[in-house]
Amino acid sequence: MAMAKFFAALFLALLAISMLQTMVMADHGHGGHHKGNNAYGPGSLKSSQCPSQCTRRCSQTQYHKPCMFFCQKCCKKCLCVPPGFYGNKAVCPCYNNWKTQQGGPKCP
Repeated sequence: MAMAKFFAALFLALLAISMLQTMVMADHGHGGHHKGNNAYGPGSLKSSQCPSQCTRRCSQTQYHKPCMFFCQKCCKKCLCVPPGFYGNKAVCPCYNNWKTQQGGPKCP
């Protein structure tokens, strides 16, 4: 009987530790549903990384200067630049949802 209580207590302790670890990982953005190493998404950049990420983002547009201006403005606010040269804004909700006064997208 004592051995059964010991194993039950051990099982409950391991279960509690596992749940705590899962909550801590989810709190730090390591939820497991993201591919890669969380390279994109809200807060994934430091403001010092914005120029290089915007250079990548705007490298294939014919409107390089305005793209760079607005991309850097958006990046400094959102700390995020979507992957690729166009689209993929869903990974950066702040970047995606910031609109002009006319309702168009502010961020390239």
